[in-house]
Amino acid sequence: MHQPWASLLVYGIKRIEGRSWPAPIRGRLWIHAASKVPDESTIKAMEDFYREIYAVNGITDIKFPEHYPVSRLLGCVEVVGCLTCEELVQWEALPEGVRLEGQTDFCWLCEQPKKLLVPFEMRGFQRVYNLEKKMYEAAVRGLVPVDSPAPVKFPLPNPRDPLSLKPGSIAASFPNSKGAAIEKSSSLNAAIAGARAAATQFSKDQNIRTNTIPNSTPDLTSNETRTEFIEDDRIPDGNLEDSVDANSASKPSDYIDEEGSSSRSLPPARLKQDPGAPSKNFAAASRGLKPS
Repeated sequence: MHQPWASLLVYGIKRIEGRSWPAPIRGRLWIHAASKVPDESTIKAMEDFYREIYAVNGITDIKFPEHYPVSRLLGCVEVVGCLTCEELVQWEALPEGVRLEGQTDFCWLCEQPKKLLVPFEMRGFQRVYNLEKKMYEAAVRGLVPVDSPAPVKFPLPNPRDPLSLKPGSIAASFPNSKGAAIEKSSSLNAAIAGARAAATQFSKDQNIRTNTIPNSTPDLTSNETRTEFIEDDRIPDGNLEDSVDANSASKPSDYIDEEGSSSRSLPPARLKQDPGAPSKNFAAASRGLKPS
């Protein structure tokens, strides 16, 4: 994903990864920073946005990254679920600042950020792909927990079902959950507008596909057999997002997205299952433990 969104996610400041399609995975998501060097104005816009939404919950001491490296593997997060924007905004169990992050069609819920002590230089690809085994084995040894300014735990509607937190689950499990309206100050409104403007710089001249999202997209759970990687070296959705990485499934499934497509397009196509050797089209699968 592009900077500064990639580092903000790995540092636990960004807790919602916005997409135009639902998360097809659960588990560890590795985050790779794209090659575009961020403008100072973009960094300022995003840092101002997070200052304002954290201030809604009384948090004013936020330690932002000192640097926003590019073309590097930065760390990982755990994708624990996915909601529609409408559900996230109305989910009263969450802090107001978290609900303010929901500004895209689908919101991937991220917990447990970890960063690499030494980010690895590597070439990234778009959308979901597998992390090369050697890279994975080296990276997993260099991970350290992150002291997030306000860690959030997304409660599962059904604690016995790790896939219960998905689009439609909040409306079904908590039908009366409407969430109190968040009063927005002029500074908060300005920060939101600035963040949206920063995100739209990557949406120009994109070839957006119009296919519909299939209803049969499989839900995946994490295990200890594979690690998958997502990156989108193009545009962050209107929610201040960028690329991400992902973990595996109880029944290994490969995902990949063609280069040149927009991040507002389809979820990655499901490829032939291969629990062993890597695909020639993208990096090799490795053991699983999902941080872009």
